[in-house]
Amino acid sequence: MLINLTLNGTLRTLDVPDHTLLVNVIRDHCGLTGTHVGCDTSQCGCCTVHLDGRAVKSCSVLAAQADGGQVLTIEGLGLAGLHPMQEAFSRCHGLQCGFCTPGMIMASVDLLRELPQPTREQIEEGLEGNLCRCTGYVNIVEAVHEAAQLMRGSQA
Repeated sequence: MLINLTLNGTLRTLDVPDHTLLVNVIRDHCGLTGTHVGCDTSQCGCCTVHLDGRAVKSCSVLAAQADGGQVLTIEGLGLAGLHPMQEAFSRCHGLQCGFCTPGMIMASVDLLRELPQPTREQIEEGLEGNLCRCTGYVNIVEAVHEAAQLMRGSQA
């Protein structure tokens, strides 16, 4: 089937089998490997991207469901330089092995879109669908908190 989607600002027309998952389109058909496949069951959040401005787990979305949509991946998030969330993850050491980091960042950006000034408890709750085996989450929560401050400052 032919699908059209705007991927990181670029219109793409792709011919894919009708059972193809969005994560496979991103990784295998478009060569953007920043979106990771962790569990393949939508439990870990490593594959989180934005579809039409909302965070989704791309391993649970058919490519056909994204037809005509706007998809933003971790690669597209920092096209004009590091996004404040990426800066905060780096500065606060919100990563160790880095496998969960792209999905964690994409979920965090969506969280701050909905809650620009979240409490630490709201950050923890907002990231419940994203698993990390390395960090213990303390630095991730700190990174999201710092990014919220950075993003509010850039909007002022």
